[in-house]
Amino acid sequence: MGVRTRLFIMMVLQLAVWGAWAPKLFPYMGLLGFQPWQQSLVGSSWGIAAVVGIFFSNQFADRNFAAEKFLAVSHLLGGVALVGAAFATSFWPFFAAYLVYSLVYVPTLSVTNSIAFANLKDPARDFGAVRMGGTVGWILVSWPFIFLLGGEASVEHMRWIFLVGAIVSFALAGYSLTLPHTPPKTEGAAVDKLAWREAVKFLGVPFIGVLFAVTFIDSVVHNGYFVMADAFLTNRVGIAGNLSMVVLSLGQIAEIVTMLVLGPVLIRLGWKVTMMIGILGHAARFATFAFFADSVPTIIAVQLLHGVCYAFFFATVYIFVDAVFPKDVRSSAQGLFNLLILGIGNVVASFLFPTLIARNSAGGVVDYQSLFMVPTAMALAAVVLLAVFFKPPERGPTAVAAL
Repeated sequence: MGVRTRLFIMMVLQLAVWGAWAPKLFPYMGLLGFQPWQQSLVGSSWGIAAVVGIFFSNQFADRNFAAEKFLAVSHLLGGVALVGAAFATSFWPFFAAYLVYSLVYVPTLSVTNSIAFANLKDPARDFGAVRMGGTVGWILVSWPFIFLLGGEASVEHMRWIFLVGAIVSFALAGYSLTLPHTPPKTEGAAVDKLAWREAVKFLGVPFIGVLFAVTFIDSVVHNGYFVMADAFLTNRVGIAGNLSMVVLSLGQIAEIVTMLVLGPVLIRLGWKVTMMIGILGHAARFATFAFFADSVPTIIAVQLLHGVCYAFFFATVYIFVDAVFPKDVRSSAQGLFNLLILGIGNVVASFLFPTLIARNSAGGVVDYQSLFMVPTAMALAAVVLLAVFFKPPERGPTAVAAL
């Protein structure tokens, strides 16, 4: 197989591990009877993992450990932890297993990006098509749950979200050893032994600092979608529980298209406009949730905006980071932004939106219109901040790659 095909399969498996359990995590914890603070603590695990990854895991991948071997070990351990989470029914054992899984999985999202960028001849042009594999993986892993869950909301059925994730994780552990060798960069007098410290210095560059702030806001909005969407679809819109994951996967189907056109769009529109379109997708989706909840076709159709939200903002951020940051800190630089996308943004969303749900509920009924206006306003604020203050030295990827 060619390099791009091998990297594509890597992304298929990488995101399938995540997609197996992500849409059903909070409903599953509800079945286990976990209190809101306990669910929020579980939701904060990725934030803990993202912080730890900056100082340890991504540091190892940049300075000490070949990236493909790092990936193999991490997914082997992650699969074991997911099996533990599947059979833990009380809070502290479940939290411990899920935290271990988070600690080893979250850094692999940065490392897979780094492996892709390191082995693609033209990352700005080709990364979207390779990263589309992750979208395909997320979709493929969603469909079996129509049969595995069988329409029943029971712990015995729902634990399959973790068991399927574990199976894929073990498969990726083996497959990682077949990936192109991607050694750490340790030579050269200019190389700082602490890769994370070198990456953090770049936040002092104004346009990078602004993007960092905007990424935080949009990350909270993005993660809030996963906190609220499944319950909204099943409790308010009336979609069956075993079909909600399929409905949510429609966004990933649209993401395939947007990933394929991302390279040409970036060249034509540039960094800023492409990112603004991605954030506006979040605002449009939540506004539709707020005002058209009674129209099932509309709610299903608006899931297609997920592809725009992810590809045009988050995937563009990853490409931008690879273009701007030095190659010897590629994993740490990706990890720095994943600290927001998967970590801090995830933690804030895990605490913020359950609290907002409680405040906008009466008699067990959630006022989704008021609830969804909050992330809509946050997304619009991020667009304004990006439009006014984000001023990279070049408008598009070709010139910025030369920095």
